[in-house]
Amino acid sequence: MWAMIVKEFRQVRRDRRTLAMMIVLPVILLIVFGYAASFDVSKIPTVAAGPQAATLVHSLGKPFDLVAAAPDEGRAWAQTQLRNNSDGADVAVITGSGPTQVLIDGSQLFSARTALGALAAVQEKALAERASGSPIQRPQVTVLYNPELKTSYIMIPGLCGVILVFIGTIITSLGVVRERQTGTLEQLAVMPLRPRDVFLGKITPYFVVACVDLAIVLAIGVAVFGVPFRGSYAVFGLGALLFLFVTLGLGVLISSVSENQGQAIQLSVMVMLPQVLLSGLIFPLSSIAVGVRWISYLLPLTYFNEISRGVMLRAEPIGPLWQPFVFLALLGLIVFTLASLRFRSFLAPAAPRRGKASVPAGPQPAVGVGAGPAVPAAATGPADSASAAGPGDPGPGSPGSGR
Repeated sequence: MWAMIVKEFRQVRRDRRTLAMMIVLPVILLIVFGYAASFDVSKIPTVAAGPQAATLVHSLGKPFDLVAAAPDEGRAWAQTQLRNNSDGADVAVITGSGPTQVLIDGSQLFSARTALGALAAVQEKALAERASGSPIQRPQVTVLYNPELKTSYIMIPGLCGVILVFIGTIITSLGVVRERQTGTLEQLAVMPLRPRDVFLGKITPYFVVACVDLAIVLAIGVAVFGVPFRGSYAVFGLGALLFLFVTLGLGVLISSVSENQGQAIQLSVMVMLPQVLLSGLIFPLSSIAVGVRWISYLLPLTYFNEISRGVMLRAEPIGPLWQPFVFLALLGLIVFTLASLRFRSFLAPAAPRRGKASVPAGPQPAVGVGAGPAVPAAATGPADSASAAGPGDPGPGSPGSGR
């Protein structure tokens, strides 16, 4: 038994990549997610429309933070600001001839709940400090896009991205690594196929399966959970297409640096777990510590969440969503380029140019045994070659030529 224990320790020591994952990865995850795992919203971006609206927002105090004010505008402007998520606004305060109105973006679930709690606390404080018994004018609070503040309205659009990450990253990496382990990747290398053709051929089935799964998740979310789809299917499809290219590229890139399926799974989990926890799917981005928040802006799921929630819940057009679209396109270009180069390195020896036969340079040796030095074909004709062998010399095909 002792010899077996020593053998396993030696094997673990030799596998430095797995050893680093077992020791370093838990420490990194603990530090990163310890700062990120927070549902507290300390600041709510707020816009003000109408006269004295900015002053009213300042009087509310924390967590309301004024980011834009338009004294000459009204409810239509404020609602457009919330729909387009301009300046990251989650709350709008509107003043004018009628009662004060407060619009809250229900698609930002944690900010909406914090805003409702803060408004209730302000009203209770005003009632307690008021000396006379005259009633206080209460603002009209309206929750847009998710009036009942259902969690499913927020999770279903994000789960669409998680499904694409799972198929594009984990399943794709396992499929390519399986080709390497079984040796069929080397067989593909000797086939008359370009590396680009092999690369696209490997990811196309996973692309189709991911699209089918996305359609199934959307259909179930809308039909069973009642999640609305208020925006454009074309805008949502374009965002899903860009995001899927990024995840497929990550899967191929992971497979190119993994020696077996175990390493591929470990690297895929390392890539997938931060996207689930740091993309704003579970914890709001504003509650993540600044030292860790920058990681969120490197994750493609962060931008797909903005697109899916904006299109499905707020019917946001493509214009205000240009930033997540641009960042997804840049990430897709970088990841796909790296994945293509890595994949090409495996198939580079088997990519001869078409139309050019590989002929070894230099004079060719004679085929027959005991034959004299080869004479260039240009200097001798058929008659010369026949006379070169005397009448007593057997030809290359005679029975005595091997003696």
